[in-house]
This record gives sequence, C-alpha cells and structure tokens, in this order.
Amino acid sequence: MHVPDGFINAPVSIAAGVVAAGAVAVSLRGARRELAGTSRAGGHGGERTAPLAGLVAAFIFAVQMLNFPVAAGTSGHLLGGALAAILVGPWTGVLCIAVVLLMQGILFADGGLTALGVNITVMGVVTVVVAYGLFRGLVLLLPRTRASVTAASFVAALVSVPAAAAAFTALYAVGGTTDVPVSKVLTAMVGVHVLIGVGEAFITMLTVGAVIAVRPDLVYGARGLTAPLKLRVGGELVDAAPAAAPAAAPAGSPKKLWIGGVVTALVLAGFVSFYASASPDGLEKVAADKGIDSKVEDHAAADSPLADYGVKGIETARLSGGLAGVIGVGATLAVGTGAFWVVRRRRAHDEPGTHAETTA
Repeated sequence: MHVPDGFINAPVSIAAGVVAAGAVAVSLRGARRELAGTSRAGGHGGERTAPLAGLVAAFIFAVQMLNFPVAAGTSGHLLGGALAAILVGPWTGVLCIAVVLLMQGILFADGGLTALGVNITVMGVVTVVVAYGLFRGLVLLLPRTRASVTAASFVAALVSVPAAAAAFTALYAVGGTTDVPVSKVLTAMVGVHVLIGVGEAFITMLTVGAVIAVRPDLVYGARGLTAPLKLRVGGELVDAAPAAAPAAAPAGSPKKLWIGGVVTALVLAGFVSFYASASPDGLEKVAADKGIDSKVEDHAAADSPLADYGVKGIETARLSGGLAGVIGVGATLAVGTGAFWVVRRRRAHDEPGTHAETTA
C-alpha cells in the first residue's frame, strides 16, 4: 500500500506530513518509556525491548518483500503495524514502521518521498492505533492466556489493513488528483484489503506465537498475563510474594532470539523474496483499474542503485534482488537499532534517577 507521488495533491500531502511528524514526535516520548521499562505495561522488560525493536523493523522490511497472491491478478504484503505494536509496544511500533518506510522510500524508490507523510500516517499510525486498541480490548475480555494473545493478534491485524485502506480513501476524498468517485475507490480498496488482511493476520499471529513460545517475556502485548498467586490469610485472599528470579537466564536468551530473527530476515529478503508474487499489490491494482494513477509522478530516487529492489549493474534477477534484500535488511537493522538506542539513552539521560533505580 505504498502511496506514490501524484496520487494525493500537495496541500493534503503536506498536512499528512505534519500529522506524521507529530505522531513520530509523540511516539518518541512514548517509546522512551517503553524502551526504558517505565511504561504502563508494568514497568519491566523495557531494557530488553531496545535491541528487539531494531530487529522488528528489519523483519518487517524483509516480510514486506514477500507479496502473496490474494485474488486474480492482485497481491498483498504485510503492513506490519499490528505486529510491531504487539511485539515492542505501540509507540515504538509507530517508529518501527516509520523507519521501514523511510528506508524503502530513500533506498528502493518504494513509496513517494512527497507522500512519505501519507504513508506513515496510513501504514504506520492508523494500523498501530486500530490494531493495538483492538488488541488490548480483546486481551482484557479474553482469558489471560498465551492463546488469547495470539488470537487477539490475529483479529487486530486483520482489521488494521482495511482500516488503513479506508484511511487512504479518506485522504483521497480530500486531496485526490483524479476525479474517480470516492465510493468506487472505497469499495475497491476495502474489498481487496480485507483479503490482504487475512494474510497479514496469519503472518502476525504466527510470528507473535513463535516469539511467545520462546520468550513470552519479550512480547510487549503479553506482559502481565500471569495472575499473581493467591493465599488465604485470615479468611481473605491476598497476593503471594513473587518468587525470586532464577539466577540462570531462561531458555532462549534475547541474544539467541535476536540472532535467529536476523538470520530469518536475511533468508526471507535474500532468498524467499525471489518467489514472491509479481502481481500488483492492492493499491496498485485498484489505482490501475479505477484510473487514480493517471497523474502518478516519477520517484525522485528512481535512479537509486537499489531502485525497485535490485542492484544496478547485476543482470541476474535472483542475485540482484537477493542482494538488494540483504542490503535493505542490514540498513534497516542498523538505522533502527541506532535510533532506538539513542531514544533509550535519551530517556536515561533525562531521568537519571529512574534509570539508576531500574539498573539497580
């Protein structure tokens, strides 16, 4: 659903850019709490979220290269807002998607540069807000189990994709550069993205379930699921004192999970992506069918050495695309990890007393 330049006019693109910049600014403050372990989710585990956040961004970049067929002549790919929010928190999730979209736009000419604000708003902010809000509501209603988390992640991811499609349609209604009736665009966009949402839901559920199976304590959305042990004292139920943490690290250390995640992302982007569907994605298909792409503009980075996810000068498609994917994963991992490290360090610098207590 990467919106190219020319679909939305300049005033609305600028307005969306302001919204996106504001969302990123607010997310930076929220992410400091999540990454420093002082969030409302329980104030623990944040020190392990920071290294995971860069990995989540790189993983989403890799999986977005894997277009899957959803209907005749149409494909879809992961948006990732639900996955990022559930794994590392909603504020950090917005930043993850923003990093991915920035790298895709600058390096690979995927998604317009003047439309970057539109893409962050639609693919980042809307998906995270809708998915995480629905996810938290379901987790509160369902039994407090790991199965509930995975089930809630499926529903949240499923709904977030057509919600993003509706958000794009709303922007098109205000600032579209063509005269296609909004009702036709809405029907087509939501219809095809419901199907894409099913694929997004399965990817999100399987990924969240896999991490929960290895290290449930690293899943932001799964924190606090275990109810405290109750003891009857004087005829009343009281919370038992928490057991002392074991000296040995739990099975599946964060380092092993991080290495496994990086290897998986590299394999997906460097090898599996060659077998992805070549059909246009949902937005491209709707744009071509309805004529809203008649004023599309050439990408400012169209001459990039990595444009269209290939390395210029390498003729072999498999090698060119695979190498571009590996470079993209590495660049996203480096930029994302560096950014989240700075965010966490900034939190520690702003609140040295809190950081000292957490470290102690």
